[in-house]
Amino acid sequence: MVKLVEPSWVAEALGSAQVLVLDPRTRTRYLQGHLQGAVSVPVSRLVGDNGRLLPADRLADLLGAAGLDDTVVPVVYDSHDGQRGAFMAWVLEYVGSRDVRMMDTFFEGWASLGREKFYRPVEPAPRSFTARVVPEIRATLEQVRQEGAATLLDVRSAEEFAGDSDVDVRPGHIPGAANLIWRELLGPDHRFLDSAENIRQLLADSGISPNEPVITYCRVGMRASVAYLALQQLGYDVRLFDGSYSEWQDAGLLVEA
Repeated sequence: MVKLVEPSWVAEALGSAQVLVLDPRTRTRYLQGHLQGAVSVPVSRLVGDNGRLLPADRLADLLGAAGLDDTVVPVVYDSHDGQRGAFMAWVLEYVGSRDVRMMDTFFEGWASLGREKFYRPVEPAPRSFTARVVPEIRATLEQVRQEGAATLLDVRSAEEFAGDSDVDVRPGHIPGAANLIWRELLGPDHRFLDSAENIRQLLADSGISPNEPVITYCRVGMRASVAYLALQQLGYDVRLFDGSYSEWQDAGLLVEA
């Protein structure tokens, strides 16, 4: 399980040989300011040309090259909307990295506290990391197709869900899915997530029961990873369908609009 940590915890951990800080933002955003010692690993590197998650062994090689092994605790942070950070944290959990942490405040909030920003790129110290896949947190296409096996939560915009967007080749949503826009889960004042009470109410209003397994999806997995972490923190049995609507429509499966 990913643990959310406050900026004060991160500040104390910076510089420790037992901590690896990973910046999942674009390289441009990284060079505009990052945490001390943070290694740049844009999430675009975690997926192939087809937009699908890389095989576990390739993810392990990439993360090992960034300095990850079993002796260090990975700490992830993000900017303004949390998509990249949430996806990176989920990937780390999926490949079996131990004790994954994510800062519960965005980088903008870190800076607003007067914390120091760094601009010089950090050269990683490569290590050897072996993936130990945790399949229980990932939903496959076949699992999503099993009607009634889990509640499907579509976190895209209302327009995408209703099929009123031209983003998709076959607009609409997976049959039977509930819709909760992912941005509603974000907290105020540069906080990653809203309060547990507010999120529970949003989920209840969307028909999501805490007693049933949930699969989150969006278009390509990143927005859905925000929902995945939000539900995980509240103790829901949740998985991420990282292939999301893109994989569903590419498979030629039935859609609703």
